[in-house]
Amino acid sequence: MAGKWKEVVRLTFKGERFRDHALDLLALSELSQFQKMVAETAKTLWRTANPDRERLPHHFEERMRLCLRRIEDGSATAPLEVFMEEQDQTSFLEPEPFEINEAVNLAHEVFEAIGSDAELPEKFPRALLPEYTKWGQTLADDESVEMQVAEKKPAYLTLAHRQKLETFFETPYEDHVEITGEVFETDVKKGRFQLSSGEDTIVTVVFTPEQEDQVTTALKEHRTIQMFVKGSGEFSAQGKLLRILRVDELRLTKDEETYDRTARPIEEVLSDLAKEIPQEEWDKLPNDLNDNLDHYLYGVPKK
Repeated sequence: MAGKWKEVVRLTFKGERFRDHALDLLALSELSQFQKMVAETAKTLWRTANPDRERLPHHFEERMRLCLRRIEDGSATAPLEVFMEEQDQTSFLEPEPFEINEAVNLAHEVFEAIGSDAELPEKFPRALLPEYTKWGQTLADDESVEMQVAEKKPAYLTLAHRQKLETFFETPYEDHVEITGEVFETDVKKGRFQLSSGEDTIVTVVFTPEQEDQVTTALKEHRTIQMFVKGSGEFSAQGKLLRILRVDELRLTKDEETYDRTARPIEEVLSDLAKEIPQEEWDKLPNDLNDNLDHYLYGVPKK
């Protein structure tokens, strides 16, 4: 398959264990965990940016696959690359691994913040902390991993950095929340209701007297009407929503059964169909097809 390799990040293992640019099997497990950590980051970022899409794009996970093709000098340096397929002839831009680059850059920001005793990046999904705390488990006190991405100073992973990261893992945090669910219990006197969004997410939400009609309507018609809540919430360190701290917006939403959220986007379906057509068939199309489509379809004079 035509394409090219592109380097995304290079990890340099430093310490006596890695002399003569050697990576033992324990170090290889660190590369495997880095791959998992970055892939989960990319998925979470994509889902955050596409809340209405339930399925990842076609071949998304394949585009997250980092590969090690060589080990370089400098203790033991592992350049990690992804394979970018050659684009069709209609594209003039060289393909770029945008999703994996975004994930790697965010991982770099996380460990850069840990190294400088700063707060974690605001856009970092705290639910990923369990995966991040697993990276570096085999490192000794005198060992480290240097993470180098393009146009940035290196960030470092050490045993001390992992211990700092684990303190975030143990601490609940406050974050923006948007949740839609079923209202199944209401206390009008106390101005609060119970919202269920999935099997293990049940939270209490407060409401004002002006919002009472919305809440009681959602309760009476809970089979077809859901409640959308936007505001601020408290999350466990593992990313589970514990409670709603502030409500900025309540809105009734209709459960649209006719809309299939699992359906693939039409552009992906068309792209896959186009790939099944041999290149020699594409070559038969006239060069002025876009300008004279009506001529080739209906026989009208060319422009």
